[in-house]
Amino acid sequence: MTLIRSSTYYVEPGYVYFSRRATLLRAVVGSCVAVCLWDERRRVGGMNHFLMPAVSDRENATPRFGNVAVAALVKIMEEAGSRRSDLVAQILGGGAPAGANRPSLGERNVRAARDALTRKGIRIISEDIGGTVGRKIVFDTSNGELAILKVHQIRESDWYA
Repeated sequence: MTLIRSSTYYVEPGYVYFSRRATLLRAVVGSCVAVCLWDERRRVGGMNHFLMPAVSDRENATPRFGNVAVAALVKIMEEAGSRRSDLVAQILGGGAPAGANRPSLGERNVRAARDALTRKGIRIISEDIGGTVGRKIVFDTSNGELAILKVHQIRESDWYA
């Protein structure tokens, strides 16, 4: 048996990351949402991590917004040779403190991710969303597997490698 040595990358809020090489992508989300895309045919993947659901002003369009972050990740993967029909998505995060107004920011972020993926014709295969806990995420781009650790309190040290 050969072990594949993976690199690790921390995907910060407002960023999108894709790699052709086996990479462990990490993120920490609360009300933010991370979308992990995996190409079942090419066995490559990527992740975005966004803070707000949508932006309508093109001048302010950055991956801090869900509609931009999902479109950017899909575009990057298509430019690398992926076909939308081969992509599958996992949505993570969208939590809210107990007693938050409804719909909470987290719920709006989840809806933005679902809507953007649906518009792109990408199948959602799993979701770990909502609730009142934060999530530490590790996504393996070589096989599409995802590990999630739910935490009641996100510490400053959780945000850094």
